[in-house]
Amino acid sequence: MCSLSYIFTLYCQYVGFNRFCLDKHETITRGTWSSGEVSPGLSDEECGGGGAGGGETAAALLARVRSLGRRGLVAEYEEIRARPPHGTFHHAKLPSNLAKNRYTDVLCYDHSRVLLSQTDPDDPTTDYINANYVDGYKQKNAYICTQGPLPKTFGDFWRMVWEQGTLVIVMTTRAVERGRVKCGQYWPITQGSRVVHGDFAVTTEAIEHEDDYTITHLLLTDLRREQSRRVWHGQYTRWPDYGVPGGGSAQPVLRFLHLVRRAQHLALTDLGDAWAGHSRGPPIVVHCSAGIGRTGTFLTLDICAARLSAEGALDVRATVERIRAQRAHSIQMPDQYVFCHLALLEYAVMHGYLDSADLSGFDDDNEDESE
Repeated sequence: MCSLSYIFTLYCQYVGFNRFCLDKHETITRGTWSSGEVSPGLSDEECGGGGAGGGETAAALLARVRSLGRRGLVAEYEEIRARPPHGTFHHAKLPSNLAKNRYTDVLCYDHSRVLLSQTDPDDPTTDYINANYVDGYKQKNAYICTQGPLPKTFGDFWRMVWEQGTLVIVMTTRAVERGRVKCGQYWPITQGSRVVHGDFAVTTEAIEHEDDYTITHLLLTDLRREQSRRVWHGQYTRWPDYGVPGGGSAQPVLRFLHLVRRAQHLALTDLGDAWAGHSRGPPIVVHCSAGIGRTGTFLTLDICAARLSAEGALDVRATVERIRAQRAHSIQMPDQYVFCHLALLEYAVMHGYLDSADLSGFDDDNEDESE
């Protein structure tokens, strides 16, 4: 017998809340978020993690993973990656916006991009940020996938968080990895500290350090309106620059995913009638460095886990394809695609959808690197 934990160990060795304070007269509604161009023709019910219908049980997923092995899953991923992006990147390529992109080859689609309020009536490019809406399980625009903020875009990032009514931010990178800056330090790292970015002040109220992640409770203040809101910031700190989360198990990542969902739920509960939007809340902002590799992996796990819990079925491939249709190049490398399958099998065992997950003969060779 070859346990799932053992497969994870070999695989990973190889690849190396809080109250949301609103002005008593302010109500946030879904209509304030979207440009109206996102997910044309799809309803919330059709956002099932790859489209309505289809999917497979956890047992069928296990059988398929056993049959394909690692090499088969990699081949499946390469089929997905071979398809060119379907969409345009005109706004991301405008001269005034080029410096706002962290990487020249990671641009955001026009059709699903997040539009900021235009701060300069004479400069329409002030509505640009490298960020895209992505649908979740039975929820349009459940996430905002974005790059790690640059110092010059810190103000834009917090403006987006404010305008979208975001309660939760998920960060799956360290600010510096292997001596390279992966993300700017856009929030204060010490308790009680305060920084100002553009029209917004950010104060760190409390910090919780765990082995695999750090939770920071932030107070975001719009200096123009003198209104404040609390934002939950979760940073997963043990997702390596080149590889997938290690340790022989996906349980730390799955626990973190649960914490993210719990934070969103508690924040919505605190809001009560002040929130007038979707029952699952405003978009969760998710970013790594480029906003495609680790970010896309996190979304795939969250969407598939939610669907498995609700329907007893999931569809990893269709979910990845749907995410890539809204945030180009998401799930950046083959090992991330393989990790999604292994992690979801572990999730299925943890939650009783499978008694065990024997992967005898699973080919765990991997020479790829990921974000």
